[in-house]
Amino acid sequence: MSNKPYQRVLLKLSGEALMGDDPYGINKSTIDAIVDEVQQVLDQGTELAVVIGGGNIFRGVALGAAGMDRATADYMGMIATVMNALALQDAMRQRNIEARVQSALRIDQVVEPYIRPKAIRYLEEKKVVVFAAGTGNPFFTTDTAAALRGAEIGAEIVLKATKVDGVYNADPAKDPSAVRYQSLSFDEAISKNLKVMDATAFALCRDQRLPIRVLSVFKKGALLAAVRGESEGTLVHV
Repeated sequence: MSNKPYQRVLLKLSGEALMGDDPYGINKSTIDAIVDEVQQVLDQGTELAVVIGGGNIFRGVALGAAGMDRATADYMGMIATVMNALALQDAMRQRNIEARVQSALRIDQVVEPYIRPKAIRYLEEKKVVVFAAGTGNPFFTTDTAAALRGAEIGAEIVLKATKVDGVYNADPAKDPSAVRYQSLSFDEAISKNLKVMDATAFALCRDQRLPIRVLSVFKKGALLAAVRGESEGTLVHV
């Protein structure tokens, strides 16, 4: 747990977070608000990397369950994350924020391939690095990509920005008496069967002693508060 600003963080953004109130796609006001939050983090002096999902465009698991070949569906989902990464990069460019997209799938005419030393160098140069295409492998989620990239770049914490402002003991959308946890150990989250991340991602963070903070993507100032080490959302730690 921290009470001082983090120097390097990994932000996990779901594709659904980009939709805003729209049924699908990318909502401009929402992505602009996210960039506002990113700017505050950069002004703090923190190095920021982002892993982005693709659920606002394509969800491989759902189509896999509907009969499409799962591996094919997952590759299509990876391509959707590249589209989201490019949109986020462009929104940052319009705010004069330097960002680089690195993809786990080779699309050399559009984005750079993922190269760890180059990604770290960009971070040291105070550029935002947006990791696209998940891990580059089917059957792994972008949560797992966030845990993996966070460990690889030496991030101090994974910030998982969701539609909910933390981890609750019940679904707050269905149970108004649901209580939000301020902090949890990895073991507590497992014993209580709390779905913080998918099992592979969660195990990787636990093994690498990489804390996770779950916060709301829609709460103004939440990202900056988390980067400053304040008690925002829910912290999951060793």
